[in-house]
Amino acid sequence: MLIDDVDRYIELRRSLGFKLAKTARHLTAFARYAVDRGDTHVRRETAIAWAAAVSSTPRSHQRRLQEIALFSRFLYAEDREHEVPHHPRSPATRPAPYIYTPEELARMLDAAGNLRRQKPSPLRRHVYVMLVGLLASTGLRISEALNLRLDDLLPDGVLHIRLTKFNKSRLVPMHPSVVEALRAYLAIRRRFAGMDDHVFLSVDAKPMSLRTAQSNFNVILRKADVGQNRSRRPRIHDLRHTFATRVLEQCATRRDDVARDFVALATYLGHADIRHTYWYLEATPDLMADIAGAAEALIAGEVA
Repeated sequence: MLIDDVDRYIELRRSLGFKLAKTARHLTAFARYAVDRGDTHVRRETAIAWAAAVSSTPRSHQRRLQEIALFSRFLYAEDREHEVPHHPRSPATRPAPYIYTPEELARMLDAAGNLRRQKPSPLRRHVYVMLVGLLASTGLRISEALNLRLDDLLPDGVLHIRLTKFNKSRLVPMHPSVVEALRAYLAIRRRFAGMDDHVFLSVDAKPMSLRTAQSNFNVILRKADVGQNRSRRPRIHDLRHTFATRVLEQCATRRDDVARDFVALATYLGHADIRHTYWYLEATPDLMADIAGAAEALIAGEVA
């Protein structure tokens, strides 16, 4: 019964726009564990035992207990035999971003263009030059780039980004130089790719996985000597942060328009709420107060 309850709970929350891929796996595993113990309801003792057994870090332990607590509250509304496990919450923190300099990005593109060729596909170099260049110039999430299909490349240099992190689709215009680079990449891709219609393919002509992209990105960073002296290495996602930061920096010369530019950036990046874009202001502290205040005033005026 608990397994059916998990399916029902996940289906409901997905209908509200949540994806919950990891949560679904975690709760299904917990439900099976509980059923094997003979539980018909969520029990605090079982939740704590399962979370302790499967968690490798305090943070993952906390996350699993929190997932079970939300699930059990959902069930408690229907049946008070369910117990809600205690889950101490710590303030959410996000890792400090790495802002790539123009010189570092140039070295990274050069390193990508000199990656070792891999059989059976000679596309590796071309794939990563295009992938790094696209992420740096558009601020796409890596998952959005890897999910791109050929039909998503619209006329006039526009990308159709479909049902992403917040179940939203959007149109992303590209700079003419990026459009030209993408056109050249696709011409090479057509010569070697198979039947799969993903824009970015692995060496076996199949859709590229995030793990493969991350592994090769780390190789590029080493070859380009970017961030190698840091305890925490730069990430692919930092290309998105760099894009947003550079856009905000350009707003400084025309502060009368900064609020509208900030709202446009939130839309371009595919944020469900402008508050999600505020985090990028950490890298541009001089603009933080001006932009946040002006953007909120603009939105309040539009709502009114």
